[in-house]
Amino acid sequence: MRPAAPKILVVNGRSVRLTAADRRKNLLDFLREDLDLTGAKRGCGIGVCGACTVLADNRPLRSCRTLVADVLGRRLTTIEELAAPDGSLHPLQRAFIDAGAIQCGYCTPGMVLTAHAFLLKHPEPSRAEARRAISSNLCRCTGYQQIIEAILAAAPAYKKKE
Repeated sequence: MRPAAPKILVVNGRSVRLTAADRRKNLLDFLREDLDLTGAKRGCGIGVCGACTVLADNRPLRSCRTLVADVLGRRLTTIEELAAPDGSLHPLQRAFIDAGAIQCGYCTPGMVLTAHAFLLKHPEPSRAEARRAISSNLCRCTGYQQIIEAILAAAPAYKKKE
């Protein structure tokens, strides 16, 4: 007999009790419609553009191609968690604004979370590494130079304090 599947999903540090129907839902739809976490966007719907990116255990995940059941037991982070409880922006979010790395904003949450996951592992990236890190996310407005500048500008905030 297999152990019962977990009935709890952890999103932004909050435990969410799930029904059997919830576990069969598309993760992007569940986040947006059931939890009112609308930062992740529906772009292409086939996992190519990155607009729907969330983090699962600090790794980028395309939520449009994922079922809720597939992420049980993992810690999900959406863009809504990056800002502090008082509303102050995370250094990476601030860097995106300061570098002009946002225009329409549609790709921004996925781009920021992809960059955040990258910087957690690579706090001193080269320009080429930063470019590769976001290569799976599409942006049609800003061009990628400002996004890369934002990532490089935010990198010092990720260095471990000795």
